Amino acid sequence: MRVREGGVRIETGEAFYNPDQELNRDLTIAVLRAYREREPRAERYLDAMSASGIRGVRAAADGWEATLCDYKEANAALCRENLERNGLEGDVVNRDANALLHEGLFDVVDLDPYGTPIPFADAAFANARNLVCVTATDTAPLCGAHFESGVRKYGAVPRKTDYHPEMGLRILLSALARTAARYDVGIVPIFSHVTRHYVRTYLDLEHSATDGNEAIEQLGYLDHCEDCLHREHSEGLIADPWDACPLCGSNRVLTAGPVWLGPIRDRAFTERVGDGIDEGWGSAKRARRLVDTLGGELEYPTHYDQHRLCKEWGRPAESMEEFLDALREAGFDASRAHYHGTAFKTGATVAEIRDAVVGACE
Repeated sequence: MRVREGGVRIETGEAFYNPDQELNRDLTIAVLRAYREREPRAERYLDAMSASGIRGVRAAADGWEATLCDYKEANAALCRENLERNGLEGDVVNRDANALLHEGLFDVVDLDPYGTPIPFADAAFANARNLVCVTATDTAPLCGAHFESGVRKYGAVPRKTDYHPEMGLRILLSALARTAARYDVGIVPIFSHVTRHYVRTYLDLEHSATDGNEAIEQLGYLDHCEDCLHREHSEGLIADPWDACPLCGSNRVLTAGPVWLGPIRDRAFTERVGDGIDEGWGSAKRARRLVDTLGGELEYPTHYDQHRLCKEWGRPAESMEEFLDALREAGFDASRAHYHGTAFKTGATVAEIRDAVVGACE
């Protein structure tokens, strides 16, 4: 199959190519552009699981010294052909990504495997200088839908809640922070998003034991009531789970963690990512909308779903803008969350949300 994307042309051959990941790849280039302005010495980019090579070819076309790696010989040959097809230079390596990473250093390492990225995380953090980009497509284990798998792969307790996209992202960031710290590396998420079936994060690296410690200090636990939907978070690596919900007294409570409680993006950097979006890209409108929403998103480690709350209250849902305005007029901060159209963040409790919204309509 012939594909034209982001200004390059490729043949997919027998390699895996997912057209639904175009937004992911478009945002990758926008992030790389913003990062190059921030760290102009960053030049070497590794596409560690290249398949057809589309991501690495696009990075090469954008001026990066790209290395495309795939363990399948046929895929590596296809990557060479796709670079030549676009008149681009780049290294192509037919190796296991972990083996390649342990042989040399790269400024930017991009992990986009099928499923969990954890088998490649150690090698990436041990051998990346500046930035590690990570995709995880196993959202069911991350979000708690496949509980045992999530515990095995990510060394944490994931829980299935109505804010499951955020749960998945913060379980992933927790696992990556703990992995990086083993190599005296601290992670700083500068841009992260959850879109449909995958989680994507970009981690700026700081190389000292102190930085690793500071990242670990961003971890903690989430407590959640399944009856009244109240939730709280607590910092630290030692869990202190509820015996019962402090608001409604229910014993149907869940504890998740350790999760990442810190920011999932740098607000100023996110704005620069928006500046790097080309209007001619296939996902340009979606990318712009996501970046704008993410830029204004509040820094709470969970979100609410408006439709879920209104269903609990037995009332129809008004427009999101009216809903959020009612919260703000009641004195609470509130913002949309990028995960989906009815997700929002606020410092208000469920009871306070209900009083603010229902009271505004009476």
